[in-house]
Amino acid sequence: MITYEVTASVREDLRTRYEVYMLERHIDDVLATGLFLGAHFFRGDDGRFRTRYEFADRASLERYLATHATRLRADFLAHFPEGVTLERDTWNLLLSWPH
Repeated sequence: MITYEVTASVREDLRTRYEVYMLERHIDDVLATGLFLGAHFFRGDDGRFRTRYEFADRASLERYLATHATRLRADFLAHFPEGVTLERDTWNLLLSWPH
């Protein structure tokens, strides 16, 4: 499994709008590509948000980046041209333990 994480540092006056946009539009649009196993959305105590997307394999991630990422990033920037700083990381699952 591959995890693709996007961490957003959001200016204080935009936090509520950002959270609503992510919950009501962006994450659904990303998942609608059909390439993901699922997603998780987190809010930190410091004004940061993290979205964790899960892929079955690297090929699915590469397909998302090549086919869908540009369009979805453009929509995001149209809604938040300033006040949000993003960091993106990719993680390879080595081992997991059941709950």
